[in-house]
Amino acid sequence: MPIIAKVAVNDATIHFDKLYSYLVPDSLVQGVRPGGIVLVPFGRGDKPRMAVVLAVQNGAADPRLKTILAAAPEDAHLTPSLLELVHFLRDRYFCTWYEAVKAIIPYGAQYQPGVRDGKPAVISRLTRPVERVYTLVGDLPEKPKPGPRQQAAVALLRESPCTQRELEEQGISRATLDGLCRKGVLRAVERYKSLDLFADIPFDPRPVALSASQQAAYDALAADLEADEARAALLFGVTGSGKTLVFLKLIERTLALGRRALVLVPEIGLTPQMIRRLKAMFGSRLAVQHSALNNTERLLQWRMIQQGNADIVVGTRSAIFAPLENIGLIILDEEQEHTYQSESSPRYSAHEVARKRAASEKALLVFASATPRIETCFAAKAGRMRLVTLTERYGGRPLPTVEFADMRAELTAGNPREVSARLAEELQQNLARKEQSILLLNRRGYNTVAMCADCGEVLKCPNCSVPLVYHKNRQALLCHHCGHQLRPAPARCPQCGGKLVYSGFGTQRVEEELQNLLPTARILRMDQDSTMQKNAHERMLSRFARQEYDILLGTQMVAKGLDFEKVTLVGVLGIDSMLFGQGFRAYESVFSLITQVVGRGGRAALPGRAVIQTAVPEHPVLGMAARQDYPAFYAEEISFRKLCLYPPFCAFCVVGFTGAQEGAVFTAAHRFGQILADLARRHTEIPLRVLGPAPMHITMLSGKYRYKLTLKCRNDAPFRALMRAALDAYAEEKLPAKATLALDFNSDGDM
Repeated sequence: MPIIAKVAVNDATIHFDKLYSYLVPDSLVQGVRPGGIVLVPFGRGDKPRMAVVLAVQNGAADPRLKTILAAAPEDAHLTPSLLELVHFLRDRYFCTWYEAVKAIIPYGAQYQPGVRDGKPAVISRLTRPVERVYTLVGDLPEKPKPGPRQQAAVALLRESPCTQRELEEQGISRATLDGLCRKGVLRAVERYKSLDLFADIPFDPRPVALSASQQAAYDALAADLEADEARAALLFGVTGSGKTLVFLKLIERTLALGRRALVLVPEIGLTPQMIRRLKAMFGSRLAVQHSALNNTERLLQWRMIQQGNADIVVGTRSAIFAPLENIGLIILDEEQEHTYQSESSPRYSAHEVARKRAASEKALLVFASATPRIETCFAAKAGRMRLVTLTERYGGRPLPTVEFADMRAELTAGNPREVSARLAEELQQNLARKEQSILLLNRRGYNTVAMCADCGEVLKCPNCSVPLVYHKNRQALLCHHCGHQLRPAPARCPQCGGKLVYSGFGTQRVEEELQNLLPTARILRMDQDSTMQKNAHERMLSRFARQEYDILLGTQMVAKGLDFEKVTLVGVLGIDSMLFGQGFRAYESVFSLITQVVGRGGRAALPGRAVIQTAVPEHPVLGMAARQDYPAFYAEEISFRKLCLYPPFCAFCVVGFTGAQEGAVFTAAHRFGQILADLARRHTEIPLRVLGPAPMHITMLSGKYRYKLTLKCRNDAPFRALMRAALDAYAEEKLPAKATLALDFNSDGDM
């Protein structure tokens, strides 16, 4: 009986994504199974396309069925647990089957159509590097008399096998080694290269000493860890309370139970510190997954995990898809961060994927933060997960003292600088005491706006409806969205010829101000522009930790998770633009950012202090953040969410429409809203509110116009069925030709 494979092909759109049936040839029967990657002829021209096998079954002979052309190797198969995630992503986030596959498998481990021996074949996107390894298998003959290089090679290999590179570093050539192989003294084999990214970190497993409160937190979480069922907990601790030490003890217990641990951090910049702690304590069975690794490194780390050679995986959002088996513990550190939400299809939340994996593995899922998401805290207070608190800083150290610098008063007093007189004074005192400072400004560049003094024209990106930002080091105006640049930066208005006035400030301008104010200060700027090179985050933070710099100035990448004992002063600049920003999470973001960055100070013996620059020092959110009073903030915010019907009291979905013609995009968005409303009227049991259509905050991006519908709903199976029916109707009316459509369930109001 013929064997039929149900496959999902690459490059399908969300409107035409379905399973296709193909015959499995006899030669591939053993290599084709659910989770496998195959090559199939597709469409009228039978163009080879990559596909993922989702089901294999016996079927009746059908001459219309095409035959699978080729299959990827065994190690390309998705494990049953990862295949389960493919189904989860497609159902939950309305992506295509293959988009879900590509989210899970790193680029280097993916395959593409190719030709081998004149036939269609599956070709790896990245050739895994190999190396020659030499082993001593015989004695060195006395005649002819062996040379010194031959003797040296044999002496080295008596201890253990060595790679060609290791031997060449000792002055032993490939020719010498090949000669010894011909004599039967050595044997050479090729193996895949391994890669120890952290060879410079010494293994130094010291016992973790917990305070009484940390021990109580650990005991509560360890009880859940050892339960034979999925559990979830929120570890809520003030900044500096030692949550990481609790993590280390939990990981230690997980490994002792014969299980594995997965640790997620929100920023690449936070991985070096976490890696150093984990590597020092647990040794080399540690793997890393994040976007700063090159394709070869990511592939080697992926294979290491896949082959069962890693007990701990640490990484950013994408690490949640690591092929780790027998997971006992999943940790999301700084769980409040928006970086745990994907901004491209599939627009998944690492929180939700982590819950899915924890449920499948019967693992403990720990969310950790000093400023947890409102939704997470609400769930903990409702009893849907354990709430564990750390209310004191480790060692009994006090929280930093906080004061506000009123920027309105600064202008009145005649200070035109972006650094207030009070902050400048505190920075000068820190320099005199040889202590370090951290300054947060969540805007990069030099000036943020270029406007004509005569006609009022603001220079905007021709492809995006946003102002161009002046970068002094490049002498250019740049778009931070599409990369468009105007070089050299003009002095005159292109519309009327009037004089352009550059205003606003970013990290580059503040760096310049600091150099003028504090000429002896060693300043390290850390933003997207300065961290483009490989391993830049780690190098910069290491140098700051060694006290090679006095002041660390950066965007939000310096605001959380960092621990430097000499940092006693924290300054916050330009926070008002975020305070009055768009989205229902604006206050939550500001509170979290200030609380986190203020908490970087005074984490060792020296007391900490902070200066927050603002034009509205009386704003209640700033006051609560200064006091690090999360309970008060939560009480205010949850009341607002309930009144306005925002998460956690509903699901929030943005339906985005994108196209080249603004009128057509609006029409498509309006029609989809009508389709959805008509369907909703037939299903009154499904709660749904449809708002819009309205232009997105950035109406044009990369030359495409953008409109949105905002849905307040309940993201359950009936609602998702309703949405699929609406998407089918949208496709039947051929509206995708006018505007492509995307859904985001993790947005705070825009895409």
